[in-house]
Amino acid sequence: MSERAGAAADSAAADGAFQMVVGESFVGTAAEAAHINIVLGPRSGPVAVAWATALATPRVGHTPFVAVLRPGIPVKPLTLFVNKASIAGAEHGTLTWGAAQAGVAGGVADAVAAGLVSAAEADDLLLIAAVWVDPAASDAELVYANNREATTGALQAGLAGLPAVAEVLAARERPFNPYFPARQ
Repeated sequence: MSERAGAAADSAAADGAFQMVVGESFVGTAAEAAHINIVLGPRSGPVAVAWATALATPRVGHTPFVAVLRPGIPVKPLTLFVNKASIAGAEHGTLTWGAAQAGVAGGVADAVAAGLVSAAEADDLLLIAAVWVDPAASDAELVYANNREATTGALQAGLAGLPAVAEVLAARERPFNPYFPARQ
């Protein structure tokens, strides 16, 4: 097993094998906000089964595809982009398949460049990115930037094992999100 930067070593089992990690990140505000969930794991494990199954079973409004940095250059680890919101028209489709995809691909490449994901292991891993693009979004540059940052953040959180259980327990009395305000 190669060395990983910082807390990313937490994704290695005692025998040195890379273990599946799950991460989440939310970046931005209003319709251009990005909410990313990631699952990263070895090509020989359950992530590979989920990756191939999702790719082979598209459904109306949800067509998983391989994220590319440019046509013909898929990001590594190979990343399956799965849209959470059904495509709601031409502009929403363009933002999802264009700006959000480019942001996800860029965020994955940033994580490899920063050493969060080992470049030496990138070919042996698969990533699933579940991506929210609000149908009301209209600013491609913000959608791109927020998805890029959220993807790197989700990978960083997953590889570090965040959040800690103590943080989860501390937040349990007042859960909130952008769609549900904090309660007193």
